[in-house]
Amino acid sequence: MMYAVEKIKDNVIAALKEVIDPETGVDVVRMRLVLDLQIHEDGTASYIFRPSSPLCPIALTLVISIIEAVKTVDGVMDQKVTVVDYVGAEELNKILHSLPLSKPRTAE
Repeated sequence: MMYAVEKIKDNVIAALKEVIDPETGVDVVRMRLVLDLQIHEDGTASYIFRPSSPLCPIALTLVISIIEAVKTVDGVMDQKVTVVDYVGAEELNKILHSLPLSKPRTAE
């Protein structure tokens, strides 16, 4: 399972490289906006989102783009996102924790 977890992590990083900060034109991986990415055995991806500035006007838009990109990766079943170093972090974390971040379960 460790190989699978590492492969999922590599695929998440690849998906995140497709998320571009529109203000800089640089992807969120190169900008180091996603920190402490971990893939757990149950398929949960946990990570920290740190906007490029404490007053980032597009923090919500950017974190939603990140969440959507991570959702596309096979093997990721759920996400736990924490926003830090942002003036609206508390409110944004409340919003994110109320969103459905897991993939819908399909009948087999």
